[in-house]
Order: sequence, then structure tokens, then C-alpha cells
Amino acid sequence: MSPGPETLETALERAFTSLRRAREGFVPRLEPREVGTVTNVSTGIAKVSGLPGVGVDEIVEFPGGVSGIAFNVDEDEVGVVLLGEYWHLHAGDEVQRTGRVMDVAAGDGLLGRIIDPLGRSLDGKGPVDASRRLPIERPAAPIMDRAPVTVPLQTGLKVVDALIPIGRGQRELILGDRQTGKTAIAIDAILNQPGQNVVCVYCAIGQRASAVAKTLATLREKGAMEYTVVVVTEGNDPPGLAYIAPYAATSIAEYFMEAGRDVLIVYDDLTHHARAYRELSLLLRRPPGREAFPGDIFYIHSRLLERATHLSEERGSGSLTALPIIETQAQDISAYIPTNLISITDGQIYLSPSLFELGVLPAVDVGKSVSRVGGKAQRAAYRAVAGDLKLAFAQFEELETFARFGARLDEDTRKVIEHGRRIRASLKQPELSPVSMPAQIAVLLALTARLFDEVPLERMANAEQAVREAAENLPAELRERLESADELSGEDRETIVEIGRQALEAFSSDAAREPKP
Repeated sequence: MSPGPETLETALERAFTSLRRAREGFVPRLEPREVGTVTNVSTGIAKVSGLPGVGVDEIVEFPGGVSGIAFNVDEDEVGVVLLGEYWHLHAGDEVQRTGRVMDVAAGDGLLGRIIDPLGRSLDGKGPVDASRRLPIERPAAPIMDRAPVTVPLQTGLKVVDALIPIGRGQRELILGDRQTGKTAIAIDAILNQPGQNVVCVYCAIGQRASAVAKTLATLREKGAMEYTVVVVTEGNDPPGLAYIAPYAATSIAEYFMEAGRDVLIVYDDLTHHARAYRELSLLLRRPPGREAFPGDIFYIHSRLLERATHLSEERGSGSLTALPIIETQAQDISAYIPTNLISITDGQIYLSPSLFELGVLPAVDVGKSVSRVGGKAQRAAYRAVAGDLKLAFAQFEELETFARFGARLDEDTRKVIEHGRRIRASLKQPELSPVSMPAQIAVLLALTARLFDEVPLERMANAEQAVREAAENLPAELRERLESADELSGEDRETIVEIGRQALEAFSSDAAREPKP
């Protein structure tokens, strides 16, 4: 039923009255806007004039939705690092201030997502669900808010967990020449975290798209994306994105750390980060120093890695463990960037191309690798065997070098070399196959008890597998003691050694039947 003429007239009058009141009540708000002009556009940077109030690290907006960070703030010109596709920008374009610094989305909704440093989704799953936005540059936790590193971060790699242990809140550098397995160690550490209540953040900085795709496929296949956030910049992205990527990833990790959770972050790799910063600095005419890097190249990495820590109970007891990766040239760990990072971090895992070529994987050079914190966080069962194992391995490496000259060896020296060869064979581990803690301890105790010495070298892989399988049947109360006890008791030690001895009986009897040379 249509309304009558009187009703329609009343409705129109009411509408006009409300419009009149709205018009009369409207007070125009004048907000000053600083608008500048692009004077020059180069690869990854732009020079801007006419922004007298802009601050350092402030975000400025260009036409087409491109943003940039004010990097060089001079009296008459501002050097801006561009964070997007800048091909369409030209001299004369308008640019305006935003009044805010660069920030990134953070929250539980990021778990399982792949994003770029600006928080944009790269996995085709739609916008990122973020509860907060955090600035990418944040001050590190004060000393009084930090606690000692006391809890181990299990990587699942026998050579790392036993000889170069990593604690939660530590910064452990992974370095080596290209194609020696640096990323593989970091990915293995991520794959070993199910059930450990550890959130992982993987930051790919300037990597080849094919390498990133391979890593993502591995994480998906192994189910690791459930507890992982991936931040990606590819090799063809602007250098500004590569520069801000690790800072954005760290802010995401800090969100979880401040919520009381343990976080593992991988920077893959900081060589590309340093080169991107060098490129930007040279384009902005900053004075170059050693190897053409700017004078503050040390500071950009120290302010990043100092954010990794273990927070005190008052701050929630969360931790952020950092695994930065660095690529060396021709095994030169005394180059500029590697030495900078060695001095910033709490130890390093060095991967040797020589070991890699010999098929010793992971190719960790135990002599050049060190952990300056992890031993204090190591579980008692590891501490009981790690010292003897490292000493025996160091003696073996020295004697093996000496034996290559063809010198005649006495019986004791020959035993040391044979024992060392079995240590090296036991520390070998295929990629993407983490080993549980009880299995690792069983193998390490069998090594220190010299149970493997009677096993032929060519059968070491099968023998070690037998010990690991036997260790999976350890009594539940013994497994709990391995996790929590302050000291490995003699009884527990003997129980594990006996299980290893029984598992190796078949291999030792085979060796006994072989004719001696």
C-alpha cells in the first residue's frame, strides 16, 4: 500500500530539515599537509625537495601507492629509499608526508602465512589478519629486563646439539661458502620444533625465487607452516625492501616473544642485506669505507641482533633465538662482514667446503665452530658426553692430518684415528631428518663407550640407525629424566649404554668374523 500525499510530504520535510541541520552544523577542518616534489629518481631511491618538517625514517607517499623511507634528511633535499615498483615515478611528481614511521602487521593470524616486509600477502590467501601493527625499528630489551640463557633449543642435528649447542635467546651465526648447506641447517632446526612450543620466523632476504620456492615446499610438506611465518624479498625486488626485511621479521617475532612464547628467527642471509644497504648508501652519496660499505654497516646488524634475547619472568619469560646466515668467499671468515657478525653473535657454526665435497653432511667444521652460551643451557645428558667427544674428535683431526704423510703409526695412535673416523661417521646426518633427543644421547653414549669401534666403517650408517631405533623404546621415566635431570646418573648411563650394546651385537660379531689385515 503506497503512502498518502500527506505522509510523503512529511517525510520530505523531515529529510530537508535534517540536511539543513547537518549543513549548519558542519565546521570545515583545515589540516596542513606538507607536499614536496620529486627532483630525481634513481635505482631504488628518489631525491625530494619541499618537505622541511620530514623526520628520519618517516614514511612518505608517492603517486601510484608507492611509499618510501626518508633516509638522508639534508637542509635542501631529502634522500628517500623506495619500497615498491618505482618505474612510473618521474621528476616533478608530488610526494607528501604521512607523519608515521614504517610498521608491519603482527599477530597470531600471521602463522602459516607468507608475506613481504610491508605486510602484503604473497600466498594468495587474502589480506593478513593482524591484531597489531608494530614499528620495524624498535629498541632492544634493556639489560635489566633480560634473563640468562638456560633452556636449550634442540635443532635435531647431532653435531650441533652435542658439540655446538644453541640456547633459547642465543644468537648463533651460520657461515660458509655458497652451496655448503647453510640454509639446510636452519631449515632442519625449524623442522625439529613441533611439540616444542616454538614459533618460527623465516626471513628470506634477496634470495632467488626458485630457492625460496624450494624452501617453502619443504616447510609445507613437513607440516612446519603451522607454526612458521615467512617473510620474503626476492632478488628482483627493490633494495629498500631487502633492507627493511629483517627488521620487519624481527618485529613480528617480538610480538610472540612479548606474549611469553619462544621464537626462532632465521635471517637468510645477511650478506644480501649488507649489499642492499651498501647499494642504497652509495646511491645516496654517503661516504664509502672499507670494501665500499658505509661506516655504519656494523651498527645496522648490531641493532638487529641485539633484539634477540631471553626476557625475564617479569616480562613474560619469552625468548627470541636468532640464526643469522652469512656467505663467505673462498673460506675467508676474516672478511669484513663475517668478522663483524662473529663479534656481534654468541658463537658460529662454520661449514667447510672440503667436508662438503667429501660427503660429510652437515659439513660442520667442529674446530672452527663454537657456542659461547649453549653449554650452560645444554641438558645434563649432553654435557656428560660432549667434552670427551669434542676432545677425541680434535685429537683425531690432528692425527689424521699427520697420518696423511705416510708416517708409521703406533697402536694407540691407530686406535685414536679409528675411533675418530667413527665419530665423524656418526655425526653425519641426511638433510631434513632431525633426530630426537633420546636417540641422539644413545648414539653419543655409544660413541664415548667405544661401542662403535668394532663396527666396520661401511656399516656405520646401519649400526647407528639400529642404536637410534633401540633408543625409541627407552622407558618413559628415563626419557623424562633425560629432559629434566640436572645430572646424568651412572645407572641411567649404564642402561642406555647396555641398550646400545645389544643393538650393536650383530654388527660387532660381523666385524669379529672378518679376517684382520
